[in-house]
Amino acid sequence: MLSPAPALAISAAGLPAAAPQERVLDTADVLSRAARAELGKTLDTFGADRVDAHLVTVNRLDYGLTLPQLGAELLERWADAGAEPNQLLFLIDSQTNSAAVVAAPALSGQLDSSLLRSTARTTMAQPIRDGGRYRQGSLDAMTRLLTVLEAGEDPGEPVTAEVVTQPTNIPTKEETASSNAFTWVVVLLVLGTLVPMLTWWVFSR
Repeated sequence: MLSPAPALAISAAGLPAAAPQERVLDTADVLSRAARAELGKTLDTFGADRVDAHLVTVNRLDYGLTLPQLGAELLERWADAGAEPNQLLFLIDSQTNSAAVVAAPALSGQLDSSLLRSTARTTMAQPIRDGGRYRQGSLDAMTRLLTVLEAGEDPGEPVTAEVVTQPTNIPTKEETASSNAFTWVVVLLVLGTLVPMLTWWVFSR
């Protein structure tokens, strides 16, 4: 049986030279057809705010290249090809299950760098790391930035579920030590009462 060919490393040069019409470039093949269609429609809604948004997935980055660097290089490449100034990229690396959100300089007044980092590292990456939920992570990130672009309040980072310890009948080390001490006290009290009584009974016969 033939083994699958190794995935080729991706750089900006391996992606379209100009901003494509399709909104989703799933080069990592991690999204279903339905997910690509849904995400494409969501990306289309950025057009109402005059933002040209795309989602790019890769499964292996070129050596030494980071996901944010890939996004920046891709935006520069598309700008040189005459792309709209308000470019926004959502990026996913399926090999490391990491994400990045990169915006063109024209959008810095609406989407600052701290918001983009927070959206990528938490809103987008958390569902991706949690079982490879690429569609959900992308939708959550898009929804968050759309809210901000429409002058709404930033929903913020997702709440991390706290692990709640369930009650147990197994005593703790402290409870065991306390229980043993109480037992010894009771034993000593009983012996302190019985020994004098037995001594009196023996010698009184």
